[in-house]
Amino acid sequence: MGKIKNNRSSDSVMEIIMYVIAVIFLVILIYPLYFIVIASFSDPSAVAGGQVWLFPKGFTLDGYKELLRHENIWIGYRNTVLYTVVGTAIGLVVNISAAYALSRKDLVGRKYVSLFFIFTMFFNGGLIPTFLTIRDFHMYDTFLVMVLPFSVGVFNIIVARTFFQTSIPGDLWEAAQIDGCGNLRYFVQVVLPLSKAIIAVLGLWIAVGYWNSYFNALIYLKDPNLYPLQLILRNILITNQMQSGMGTGEAAQIALRLANMMRYSVIIVATVPIMCLYPFVQKYFNQGVMIGAVKE
Repeated sequence: MGKIKNNRSSDSVMEIIMYVIAVIFLVILIYPLYFIVIASFSDPSAVAGGQVWLFPKGFTLDGYKELLRHENIWIGYRNTVLYTVVGTAIGLVVNISAAYALSRKDLVGRKYVSLFFIFTMFFNGGLIPTFLTIRDFHMYDTFLVMVLPFSVGVFNIIVARTFFQTSIPGDLWEAAQIDGCGNLRYFVQVVLPLSKAIIAVLGLWIAVGYWNSYFNALIYLKDPNLYPLQLILRNILITNQMQSGMGTGEAAQIALRLANMMRYSVIIVATVPIMCLYPFVQKYFNQGVMIGAVKE
């Protein structure tokens, strides 16, 4: 009995220690996000002076007012939403289809095709050949350049392929063949309904990538009406910082204050909408990631 009590007490101590460690890591991860939120509502001088810790100091909405005063913010939102929705749809179709094909053992040359995909993870043509290719395909400075050329993600294909291999029984395909089901019908009516977890996870990854993307727009777009939100926010910050640096006296101080206020407001405006997607896919996230990460 004494040994049992000692084991229970030691287990309780270890459980408490693990909870404490988990809480510490949780605070370390969450506090920077919380600080950005309260800093966006605080006076820039209080933030710079290290007075903002748990609550906003000198509560103000001037940063948001100044940011939303720019009309191109709404153009950027519109473009980013379109790029994210269309790009995610194209990415899911391309990556899920390729992953399912590579998961089938009866695919001729499956290993060579897989090596071809994996090769692109380590070697690519570089920026200039990619730019010339996009220009020759007449996609430069068009809507398509943001959603089509970079829709294939080899990592996503590998994760989805492993999911199909480990989660979709081969007997289902044999049973479907007996019932006269073809490859396309089997994929649409049987495989996809059983793959909600991996579809949700890949959809989230792809959507976040499109939402945060600005480099492709910086290189391949020149029409301001096609700029995504991230690029517009970047340009606004750079413009305000240049104005504060070029001015003198009270005007420079006001411009610098506005630039400092907008710094945190930009982060909130850019990240909150995409973070709203997480609660809808949370129930699929762990399942999809863990199953798709199992090695062959």
